[in-house]
Amino acid sequence: MNTQRVAVIIEDDGDTRNILESVLQQSGSATHAAGTGAAGAEAVRRHGPDNITLDLGLPDFDGLEVVRQVRQFSDGYIVMLSARADGLDTLLALEAGADDYLTKPFRPRELRARISAMLRRPRQSGAQAQTGQVPVQEPVPDTEPGALVHNGLLIDHSTRTAQLRGRDMDLTRTEFDLLHALMESGRVVRTKPDLVRRLRYEHYDTGAFVSEADERAVEVHIGNLRRKLGDDPRSPRWLETVRGVGYRLAPQVQD
Repeated sequence: MNTQRVAVIIEDDGDTRNILESVLQQSGSATHAAGTGAAGAEAVRRHGPDNITLDLGLPDFDGLEVVRQVRQFSDGYIVMLSARADGLDTLLALEAGADDYLTKPFRPRELRARISAMLRRPRQSGAQAQTGQVPVQEPVPDTEPGALVHNGLLIDHSTRTAQLRGRDMDLTRTEFDLLHALMESGRVVRTKPDLVRRLRYEHYDTGAFVSEADERAVEVHIGNLRRKLGDDPRSPRWLETVRGVGYRLAPQVQD
């Protein structure tokens, strides 16, 4: 069976596109490149890539719109690339569904390391549970190995599925991994650097550098999770912020 990884590169600058192809091919991926947002979205649909590198500024429409379109049918990891270092751009990219953000000029070694770290994380299960299989009023009991339940929220690492009060949640892989880390830890606080390392699949502190941008990305993903959960940060039911430290699971609620 051919298990070679597949990468799609959406980049209008020919020189940058050639560099990306070289970096990803050296990492063992088969690459498919496109120079516009429309062609890139179609390449993602056609090839089902494991990872996608995406330029923010494209000739037909911007990378944010590409992310929104791609997220309708793909769970491939998306790394956004941009010459703009504006924090707002990072925020918008992550909120749209990107997994990471790098500014140009980028170091090929860093890009390769980030993609390798993402690919060590398991892919979202392609076979999601069908709506209606689980009664809405009765959350599934925590009987399967790897399943965690808290305040009507169930997350199962073995199938990489999450349900809120019996309804399937549509989470990105980064959101799933963060939620699993927090539910697994319960009331133990997870710091932002700790969560960054978790997303890199570093199970202990290796001394690898964690930047402010990495920590900010965690904040954005937590914000996305809260929005999907309908969680109020002032009176949280699931995700509690510990100011100046990180995050932990909110207390159990007796309904």
